[in-house]
Amino acid sequence: MNLMNKFSSEEERFNYTDPIVSLQIRDSILKVLPYYRRDIIVVCIGTDRSTGDALGPLTGTLISERKIDNFTVFGTLENPVHAVNLNEKLMEINNIYNKPFIIAIDACLGKAKSIGTIVTARGPIKPGAALKKKLPDVGDMHVTGIVNISGYMEYFVLQNTRLHTVMQMSKKIADSFHLLDSSLTIIQNKANHFSTT
Repeated sequence: MNLMNKFSSEEERFNYTDPIVSLQIRDSILKVLPYYRRDIIVVCIGTDRSTGDALGPLTGTLISERKIDNFTVFGTLENPVHAVNLNEKLMEINNIYNKPFIIAIDACLGKAKSIGTIVTARGPIKPGAALKKKLPDVGDMHVTGIVNISGYMEYFVLQNTRLHTVMQMSKKIADSFHLLDSSLTIIQNKANHFSTT
């Protein structure tokens, strides 16, 4: 769980109720992915012990339930990535994969009018910032969902976030990654075709 404090010039913001939000998120991620081949790792951060912080593991579970070919997911409801094991998981990723391109997914707190907004941006997120936890920055880029308001009793706010909102945002983000996987397969097939002709 991180805080949405300021706008980045390289971030894009989408409302989860927009009918084409999953396509918009997919396109936003495609613009940031490296042109040269790197392992793409999706790290979904959070815990199912708090509705407000469940966006990451819910999204990871929804992505993993369908076949994916072009990236690997860490962080599901069954095997969450959270404050206790984050360092260990990042070490594991860096040991297994060569120069992984990490996309971090996490819930965040922001302004009341921004609840339901999904943000994509270059660079890492600071997980745990909303609860004043010191954790390592994560990601070459990130996708965050603003699930509730910040500024007062953050722990209580997280515990009292509507699961419906979190679930709907998770579905839209997961759909965008399934679209992304299909797009990456098409891109890879075209690259393979041109390299053999």
